Amino acid sequence: MRRASLTGQLGFTERIFIRGEDRELANAVDAGLGQVEEGLHREMRFADNLADVTARYLLEAGGKRVRPMLTLLAAQLGTGTNADVIQAAEAVEITHLASLYHDDVMDDSQMRRGVPSAQFVWGNSVAVLTGDLLFARASKLVSALGERAIQLQADTFERLCLGQLHETIGPQDGEDPVEHYIGVLQDKTGSLIAVAAQMGVVFSNAPKEYEEPVVVFGEKIGVAFQLIDDVIDLSSQGVAETGKTPGNDLRAGVATLPVLRLRERASTDPDAAALLDRLEKDVIGSAEDGEVTPAAVEAIAALREHEVTRQTLDEAHRWAREAVEALAPLPDGAVKKALVRFADTIVERSS
Repeated sequence: MRRASLTGQLGFTERIFIRGEDRELANAVDAGLGQVEEGLHREMRFADNLADVTARYLLEAGGKRVRPMLTLLAAQLGTGTNADVIQAAEAVEITHLASLYHDDVMDDSQMRRGVPSAQFVWGNSVAVLTGDLLFARASKLVSALGERAIQLQADTFERLCLGQLHETIGPQDGEDPVEHYIGVLQDKTGSLIAVAAQMGVVFSNAPKEYEEPVVVFGEKIGVAFQLIDDVIDLSSQGVAETGKTPGNDLRAGVATLPVLRLRERASTDPDAAALLDRLEKDVIGSAEDGEVTPAAVEAIAALREHEVTRQTLDEAHRWAREAVEALAPLPDGAVKKALVRFADTIVERSS
């Protein structure tokens, strides 16, 4: 099944490939995405009937394919799209999809991409095992690319697990909660986006000195991406627009950056302390209670309008600026401009 082009879905045609000279790059990326999409539907099939249904569940629910796009974009710094680049892009996206199954179990999420989460439909055990199957399938794809790919995948998988572990246990005594949270984002989100771009450089035989810039770019834009998600989590638009229940992360007990910043203020700001009390009473950790209560809706709305949410947006933009600055060593041209516009698009998602 061929999905709509990513460039069209995210408005990249207008936002990134905005000049006539960018059309060749846009066509190369879009053609590559078509191959990746076909490969995903082929590689995520299983002989077992249940596994076949559960493994393709989130794939068929949609998704932005951000990571494969970065692989394909970065590959244009070298010889361009080839069979290895396509296979690397598929492996990265399957790894991402696998992580979503596990994340939804850990967070007790009921919705993902506008549909009931896999763990809500089939239960935790099936969701975890489906994620494991997809990690195995991604590893199979990576193994065919050689030792370098295996090492990159293993390092990234380790960071994904550590990020989830650190998020689960929380900051330790004496550890700054905000620094701890940013570290979690770097591991859980930044690492996979970074390796997506790095694989594009590696498997297109681009100059080795291009690896570090795209890795730093991916790490930083990954943090920006997740901070924007922290704001989107507070959106009043609901499932139809965001694919998630408002306050989903907070209700799962995840202390997002707006809440962490609110806690910093609570010791000296009575209004912040009062709002924090409402959130802890009615929202944070309330996922098991079922429906979102009116009190929870009001508390989420109050947090959405609070200065700490604007501060979170500002921090997301700062990480995006630093991501763009990391691209300085890359040659000027269509690829570099597209990556800059990609960063801009990431932080504009909340508007």
